[in-house]
Amino acid sequence: MKFQFTKHARIFLAISIVLIIVGLGFLFTKGLNYGIDFQGGTIVNIELGRQFTTEEIRTITDKYDKNAVITYGGEQKTQVIISTKLDLADEVRKAMFADFQSAYQLEEGALLSIDKVSPAVGGEMAKQSVLATIFVVICMLIYITFRFEFWFGVAAILSLLHDVLIMIGVYAILQIEVNTPFIAAVLTVLGYSINDTIVVFDRIRENRKSYGRYDYVTLVDDSITQTLRRSINTTLTTLIAITTLYIFGVADIRDFALPLIVGFVGGAYSSIFIASPLWYKLQERADKRKRDKTDKRPGKKTGYKKQKA
Repeated sequence: MKFQFTKHARIFLAISIVLIIVGLGFLFTKGLNYGIDFQGGTIVNIELGRQFTTEEIRTITDKYDKNAVITYGGEQKTQVIISTKLDLADEVRKAMFADFQSAYQLEEGALLSIDKVSPAVGGEMAKQSVLATIFVVICMLIYITFRFEFWFGVAAILSLLHDVLIMIGVYAILQIEVNTPFIAAVLTVLGYSINDTIVVFDRIRENRKSYGRYDYVTLVDDSITQTLRRSINTTLTTLIAITTLYIFGVADIRDFALPLIVGFVGGAYSSIFIASPLWYKLQERADKRKRDKTDKRPGKKTGYKKQKA
């Protein structure tokens, strides 16, 4: 028995709206947990000369910032990278390094670097990231409009907006730190999601010649069904690879992999259950407005009967 995607489109859309509203609620009440890249702070890189655990490093760093992020560096993972959102003064940085010198018998040269990221730089980076995302979306709308039709482009952009809002909502709810890898992941998800959506739209365009002029319900349901196996298999294989990276990768890799996992799941959902039924509704309304204008002309009649979705 063929599943009727258009008939249940309101249910799928309602699920998305609820998730988005919950996510936006957390976003407006708690906000996003911006990392150093956007909020500013201090990054200290020290060569310890041997491998270490984050627990032993925190016995030193907790005195200065209990929320500092500890990551490994160097080919042998003998470098510790301490990232804190605090703007550490020179005296504090010297005192922290002195503690490391005492604990690990380090020379002065063991302090490899101290980088300060100002809030102004972080704000500019956030602005550029938003502009980059908007630019990508506009380019996609132009491409899809020329490749298909305008309403295909509108439906695709709305489904992409759905994917981005879902990602932001998850990060707001879980208070996951947002850094530059998140922006890279958003752009990656947009490209992946639009590719999956275009596959379905392309099948709709191919099948359109074989269906009645206004038989959008059957057209959309059959087109999604024909591409469903491809969409599911592509998403599953990608998720297996990304999830493996998240489980076994280092902290920087996990920061990039997590938003990809959330985005790919949301993108697959929107490509199957949101984009095409949304196009059907938009196209149906556009056709109805066009017929209404035609019906107002003297002597013009149409035999169109509204479908039940």
